[in-house]
Parts: sequence; C-alpha cells; structure tokens
Amino acid sequence: MGTDKVDARTLASLLGRWSAGRGPLYLLLAGRMRRLIEEGTLRAGAVLPPDRVLASALAVGRTTVVAAYEELRGEGRIERRQGSGTRVAEAVPLPPAVGGGPENPMFLHLIEPQDGTVVLSCAAPEEPPPEVARAYGEVSLPSAVDLGYHPAGLARLREAVAAKYTAQGVPTAPEQVLVTTGAQQALSLLVEHLVAPGDGALVEAPTYAGALDVLRASGAALMAVPTGSEGLDVARAVRLMAERRPVLAYTVPNHHNPTGSVLPPLAARRLVRAAAQHGVVLVDDAVAADLSLDGAPAPPPLAAYGEAVTVGSLSKVAWGGLRVGWLRAREELVARLARLKSMRDLGGEVGSQLVAARLLEDYEQVRGRRTRALREGHDLLRAELGRLLPEWECPPVAGGQTVWVRLPRGDAASFAQVAIRHGVAVLPGPAIDASGGSRDRLRLPFSPAPDRLTEGLRRLAEAWNAYTAPKGTPRAVSLGAVVV
Repeated sequence: MGTDKVDARTLASLLGRWSAGRGPLYLLLAGRMRRLIEEGTLRAGAVLPPDRVLASALAVGRTTVVAAYEELRGEGRIERRQGSGTRVAEAVPLPPAVGGGPENPMFLHLIEPQDGTVVLSCAAPEEPPPEVARAYGEVSLPSAVDLGYHPAGLARLREAVAAKYTAQGVPTAPEQVLVTTGAQQALSLLVEHLVAPGDGALVEAPTYAGALDVLRASGAALMAVPTGSEGLDVARAVRLMAERRPVLAYTVPNHHNPTGSVLPPLAARRLVRAAAQHGVVLVDDAVAADLSLDGAPAPPPLAAYGEAVTVGSLSKVAWGGLRVGWLRAREELVARLARLKSMRDLGGEVGSQLVAARLLEDYEQVRGRRTRALREGHDLLRAELGRLLPEWECPPVAGGQTVWVRLPRGDAASFAQVAIRHGVAVLPGPAIDASGGSRDRLRLPFSPAPDRLTEGLRRLAEAWNAYTAPKGTPRAVSLGAVVV
C-alpha cells in the first residue's frame, strides 16, 4: 500500500474477524493491526484512517480506536502527529509486501480459523454428497504408460465436459475445454492472459468477490454496471462497451451471485452480440447456473447465443473440496491458456479429474440432491428472517445459493462488524460492489446445514438488536457470541 491513504472501509475488510476473541476490544484491534503491519499488508508510511472514521466503520466507540492506536504507537509501530494524522512508522522493519492478496471478507474468513463463529459469508456445500465418496471408490488410475501431466486436462474429463455443453445445445469439442484447479483458477488464467494494467474490465455491481480480487490484482480499471432482480442492465453495459471498449466483461447471467437473478434470453442475446461487435471477451460464470431450486434444467449459457467464454466447476453442485473446474472457449484460446497453466502447475491432479468425470456421468442425480437441499435451506432462511427480522427485505430467488437482503436502515459494513462480535460472519454489500454501492445490503447463503443456518440467523438477530439499540442502551452480548 506504500504511502497511500488506507480508507476505513478497506482497513475494515483487511481486519477481518478482528473482534472474534476474548479480551478488551482495543487490544483485539491493536493485535490484528499489529499482524497486518508485521506481514507487510500495512506498509511503512501508509496513512491510517482518523479515529472517528475508523470507529464508525468498525461500529465501535472512538475510545476503542484511540486506545488501539496508542497501544501501537507505544510499540513504535505507528506514528501519530497533530496535523499530519496517523501512519505506519517508517522505522519498523517489514517483510516485502506480496501484492494481489484478497481484501474481501469472504476469503479472509476462509483463510483464518473459524473460532466458533458461524460463517455466513461463504456459499458452498458444507460436506460432500455420497456420490463423491462412491466415485473415489470406483475410479482407478490409468494402467497404461502415463506420465500424469495433462496441462489441458485429462482427456476423459474434457470429453465429459464437452458432452455436457453439447447436451445443453452448445456444440463443444473436447479441444474447446480447459480443465483447471477450480473455477477460480480459470478466472485467474483468463485475466492474466487478457488483461494488462489499466485495461478496462466490465463487471456487474454487485458480483462475485473472487472475480473482483483477480481483476483488481491485475490492475484492471473496473467499469461497474448495476445488476438487479432482472439481471444485468444490458442497455448500460452495451453503451459502456461502445464508449470505453473494455477488454473483458465478467458476468454471472444465470442464478446470479448474489442476487439470484436470471438474465432474460433477449437481453442475453443482445449482450453477446454487443461484445462481439466491440471486441470484448465475454465471460459467463456458470458455476451456479445448474442450481435451479425447482429442479428445472439450467438456462442456456451465453455461448448458446454466440461467442462467450464459459467458466464452470463442480464446487457448488457437488463439493468445494473437489478442486476441479473448467472453461469452455475457442480452441486457440484454450491452447494458449493451457500453455500458461503448464507454467503454473503442469496440470491438475489426475485422481480428482477421474472422480469429476465419474460424477458427470451421474450429474442429474448429484444435481437433484443438491437442489433439493438448497430449496429447503432457502425456505428455512426466509421463514426465520420473517420471524426474527421482519423489517428486513428478503425476496425469494429461483436458483443459486444466496439471497440479497436489504436492511431497513444503517450501513451493512458497520453492521457486519457488530455481527462478528455476536459470533456470525456475513458478507456486506460494499465488499462485492465495485461501484461503491449496496451499502444497505447483505449477501446471505442458504447453503449451510439447517442447524448452523438457524443458529447463525439467531445470532444475526441479536446483533441487529444491538446495532439498532438507542445510544446509551446497554448492549448485552449473548453466550453465542463468546468465542472459545
């Protein structure tokens, strides 16, 4: 971060679950900031937010921030001077900073220990379905001579993925499929190959946090286009393509993350045509596209209407621990990305790819099991929110794993800070909105097991009561918020 100013919202995201522990809040805050300084995330000379501004972002009293800053000043880690603000001390020896790390709460909650917190910031199956264990027991490694290096992916899996898209009305050859270590690697390879610092990248607002991290790390100039209950504002996206010519457009057209919306076919066709006309590489993140809560077939991918890169995986339908994803694109692009991937890891692990190929043979069974569980979770979440937090706006969705909740008042990012102190982690709207909007929104998953979902919502209701209590009212913290 160099000598740049660190705004309060960014620092709040970097702090993650700083208050989920025992002891005075100012010591917990100072401890987390100390770690960020020692890691080099907050670099020497970085200007820190003023006391009141950071206190507001963290939903704590100003005295908590002042005391934390004083603790770090006494250690020589920060400098505080009247008129020049607070900054990380130049004299503190720091390790070299590693750029491009995630700054959003979703990944921070994955990286850090759970510590008893109910994590409602991630949307994924909590355990593998029985088909995964069965597939591992049924597959066998190749008996013929095989070095095991397949940079573009195992032939059997590429054929299975190609057959899946062909069955959806998008004729696909195996050579058009690149197997990756999850969909996240597919996005990373695409962005690394296509986007140079300063290049424009069109994104939805809000959108998937992992895509924003990858694009920001590349130095892309983000162009945010609103997405609502009817999907992407295609008219505005088309204007931006014509006027600013982004290199890439990242979209989640079917069962959008986080709104759950589905882009209507006419709008999808218009988007594809505009991207082709203006030379924009259109990316269709289809990871959750098959998760229709009514069990209906998935809407057609954007590639059904013309040129588009489709990204997919088994992480949401089966299990995130099965790190197998893919992308479907023109054969020449797949070949270039395979060469790039070969420099990273020489190819994915063979056993997992064999399991993925086996699961695709029983795909409808796996998908049916998953969508039934999600439908139950969706109904449970909305019922519990209606009972515990009737003021919150939570419209139903047709698919995916998340609902896009509107708070009746307050700021979602500061409320998320209160929620973590009540033992529940949530993803506030500003963390996944490149336009800086969605301040009154939370993304809530209905993928957790019923007992964890119910407990998380109970804690969320207690956090909301504390957050909205009149100033001066004692704010009791439940036993559920104590982390042991």
